[in-house]
Amino acid sequence: MDSKTRHILDLSRRGLLRGAVGMAALAVLAPAPRGARAQSGHQGYPFALGVASGEPAPDGFVIWTRLAPDPLAADGGMAPLPVPVAWEVAEDPGFTRVAAQGTAAARPELGHSVHVEVAGLAPARPYFYRFRLGAEASRVGRARTSPAPGTRPARLRFAFAGCQHYEQGLFTAWDRIADEPDLDFVFHYGDYIYEQRGRMPGQPGWGTRVRPHIGGETVSLADYRQRYAQYRIDPALQAAHAAHPFLPSYDDHEVENNWAGAHSEKDGGARHPVAVPPEVFALRKAAAFQAWYEHMPVRRTALPRGADIIAYRRLDFGTLARVNVLDTRQFRDDQPCGDRSGAACAEVSRPDAQMLGPTQEAWLLGGMANSPARWNLLAQQVPMMRRLLRGDGIAVDKWDGYPAARQRLLDGIAERRTPNPVVLSGDVHVALAATLGREPDAMDSRAVAVEFTATSVSSGGDGAVMTPAGEDALWRNPHMALYHAQRGYCVSEATPDRMVTEYVALPFVTREGAPRETAAKLVVENGRAAIGLG
Repeated sequence: MDSKTRHILDLSRRGLLRGAVGMAALAVLAPAPRGARAQSGHQGYPFALGVASGEPAPDGFVIWTRLAPDPLAADGGMAPLPVPVAWEVAEDPGFTRVAAQGTAAARPELGHSVHVEVAGLAPARPYFYRFRLGAEASRVGRARTSPAPGTRPARLRFAFAGCQHYEQGLFTAWDRIADEPDLDFVFHYGDYIYEQRGRMPGQPGWGTRVRPHIGGETVSLADYRQRYAQYRIDPALQAAHAAHPFLPSYDDHEVENNWAGAHSEKDGGARHPVAVPPEVFALRKAAAFQAWYEHMPVRRTALPRGADIIAYRRLDFGTLARVNVLDTRQFRDDQPCGDRSGAACAEVSRPDAQMLGPTQEAWLLGGMANSPARWNLLAQQVPMMRRLLRGDGIAVDKWDGYPAARQRLLDGIAERRTPNPVVLSGDVHVALAATLGREPDAMDSRAVAVEFTATSVSSGGDGAVMTPAGEDALWRNPHMALYHAQRGYCVSEATPDRMVTEYVALPFVTREGAPRETAAKLVVENGRAAIGLG
């Protein structure tokens, strides 16, 4: 291990002390003696990638870690053997009241990742968890169970964020999210990693460069594992995962920029003249999906089968909120118009266009028809709102490129009279808010839903409050209530009467210490698909 990598890992270890889980928990984080470390059979701290929880249910959640004593080395520095890892869940950070415990196998076939589906816990309360390997202990994480079925909690508080290009900015937003109080979950809408090769200063490429990716473009499973490890050793990201349960999804960069269904971005067009056949691209998807699963706190139902994965799912938080986590990449058609944004080509008008695919679309509308929830969230990736660009063009990689699929969904919501549908999205590296009319192209269409789009954590580097593109967007899209181009994330709080969404902005991400600022607070009242000021 070179000195630079060792320095990064040292910073990661110091970052374990953040997150404030109590003085009793801090004792667990102290480095083990050298003798104890030797007895564990591994050189290096095995929990260097941190811990995470996710998928809250009324009786439990998933807890995650991955053994990687040398995170950036092949296989994380682990031998190709299964390793038993002990785990504990307690009611207190000092682990004096243990609620569940056991042993799980960290298997080499899954990169020595551990996914424990904890059950048998009490609803609507926080818990603390940790892992042990020999004399080594992980940091302490905090998880939370969801409310019991049929109950209506007084509130639901959650954050949503994504688009975290490692090269283009620091993960200060994750530090700020770690400090957010009382979050029931964090929805990560995708672009957890970026697949592009590392660039040296002065090399051509997209965006700023604050710190380098290691290695080339990710193609193999080993490539993706190393890229996730590089992101996961970031102290701010580790702190956020340890502080709150996550609901992770993926967008394009977990695999390849602008991939769609079976189709690579490299389709033989002018930008990529050497096409990648679908059967070859499936090999890359299989590697990418396996690495995503290995590094996310998700249930075994998301374990990929080669190039196929079922990552869409539904979680209820009592009768206050239903969260539909969607997949807008795997089942969509290839982008129309050769994936070139601008004036809509004839292909955009296809009546059978698919964004979610028939099975996921039917599943979603079925859940919207019988939902007992006051708020029905569509947690997905790319903006659903109608978004005219300069020259009245459209971005064909978003829902604008699939208007027939969007129309079926909006019609289904309206016909089923789904209570308070709220769309959460990201991808475009700016903060947006808009109402969604049942007929998006009609200026006077009745709104049936609202959409909140979070900006990026770091992608794009330092941003601006307003840009010429933003001024143009607000002028061309009167249904749009907000445009803000700094980095950050969103925090929403839902009660039976209203949902308030705060747009948190960071004035810079190319250096440390950016303060938490409020760009806007927007309100949706129960029963009204309209956006007001908070």
